[in-house]
Amino acid sequence: MRGKKREITKTILKGILLAGGFYIACSSPRFARKALPMILREIRYKIKNRQREKAFHRSFYYLLRQQYINVEYQGKQMHITLTKEGKKLAGKYQIDDLKIQKPKRWDGRWRILIFDIPSIHKVKRETLRGKLKELGLFQLQKSVWICPYNFQNEVEILRNFFALSHDEMQIIIADAIESDREARQFFRLNHANRQNI
Repeated sequence: MRGKKREITKTILKGILLAGGFYIACSSPRFARKALPMILREIRYKIKNRQREKAFHRSFYYLLRQQYINVEYQGKQMHITLTKEGKKLAGKYQIDDLKIQKPKRWDGRWRILIFDIPSIHKVKRETLRGKLKELGLFQLQKSVWICPYNFQNEVEILRNFFALSHDEMQIIIADAIESDREARQFFRLNHANRQNI
């Protein structure tokens, strides 16, 4: 999928995913004209010109044809939601865009991510490892990764995407890690960029 089309598709899916669905009072086959403003309002996105608006309409109907979006008629209303495949694609876009925010000063605490995924789900386990590396976490042990910055929201998105329980993936917050010199070097941490706590 090309860059601009992919970006529009991602925007539409994200809007529906965040809202959980929309009801619109419309029975016209051109219902995208009513649905799109509601979807984009959810993520505070504004279409700047007519050409881009047409591109959004095309993408909306493309997603509908590909069965990523579901439309159900309920009396004089339509209920617009994501299908199972639509949620999966939206989730993929979500984890593609994940980025851990680095504060100006470190609070001195380590966030330790541990996970235990059975070998039967080896592909899922390796994909998760790849994503954690991409996010910039430091691998302390095989299934133990650390980060000095808060990443609770990012982990929740990963947990949902990979369908992991809290028992399978957990965050521990610690004031100290024994022999953390290599990790401090990895994150370029020193006492000067640490908050007074």
